[in-house]
Amino acid sequence: MAFTVTSNYAGAAFGKYISAALKEAKSLGGLTVLENIKYKENIRKMAGSSLVADATCDFSDAGTLALTEAVLTPKNLQINVDLCKKTLLSGWEAEEMKAGSWNRTAPTFDEYVLAYFGEIIADAVEGSVWDGADATAGEFEGFQTATTGAFVVNGNVVSSSATGAYTAANIITNLQQLVADIPANVYGREDLRIYMNMKTYRFYIGAISTLGYVNAYNMNDTYEPVFEGIKIHPCPGMPDNQMCAAETSNLFFGCDLLSDETNIKALDMSTLDGSDNLRVVAKFSGGVQVGIGADVVNQA
Repeated sequence: MAFTVTSNYAGAAFGKYISAALKEAKSLGGLTVLENIKYKENIRKMAGSSLVADATCDFSDAGTLALTEAVLTPKNLQINVDLCKKTLLSGWEAEEMKAGSWNRTAPTFDEYVLAYFGEIIADAVEGSVWDGADATAGEFEGFQTATTGAFVVNGNVVSSSATGAYTAANIITNLQQLVADIPANVYGREDLRIYMNMKTYRFYIGAISTLGYVNAYNMNDTYEPVFEGIKIHPCPGMPDNQMCAAETSNLFFGCDLLSDETNIKALDMSTLDGSDNLRVVAKFSGGVQVGIGADVVNQA
């Protein structure tokens, strides 16, 4: 990848770098994370029927017990970037880089690059969790991907119809419909969550503020968004005009090691091949799967 500089540098730099805001991987906090998956992980699902029967004096086998599996296959992803230190010499860091032909880049740039690429990985994972496409480079298949996502392939996910594109005026109605479609055996479970993106969450906050709920105005760390007793989990990577209701124990994210997403290396190539390149390297994996599709409600 080419590293380019567009600068009005004229002898003095501000000394800091900024970049556009990226999505945080907040969805993972509302999923069951499975680590140490090198290739595939089988999620075993047990379903019993007619197991409880009237008591007798004899042993009488009754009912059926079925064991099925859902396969979670994380996709391996990576970041490989070459940054030329000579390019930096004509840019912001000219005054901060140490003298000499074998110098490293300025610490401020190193630190920024590593932090920024950490955000890039978080942004990529967050987007793929819900709307990623395995056929697209740098993505894995998401829960809500239109044709081949985990919810679609499962085939048993409950479909909830929205009244139209979400707005502050109709979000309460759409939430009520979503809740009404939650199966009776799932409603009331402690880990049941409503997942929505930040745009929809903003509509929700606007709607309940208009209705006059006092706690809607108190957006500090103690505020916990809830709708009709069900906790709301905002997910920056979800598509617009979609929500889902599911148990956190029923939605899975799998990877090799979760820490791989923050393990980013900056390699100074000058001592290895004599070049002026700084290589940024990261390797990580990710994938999602749903357990019991019939216990999930997806609204679109």
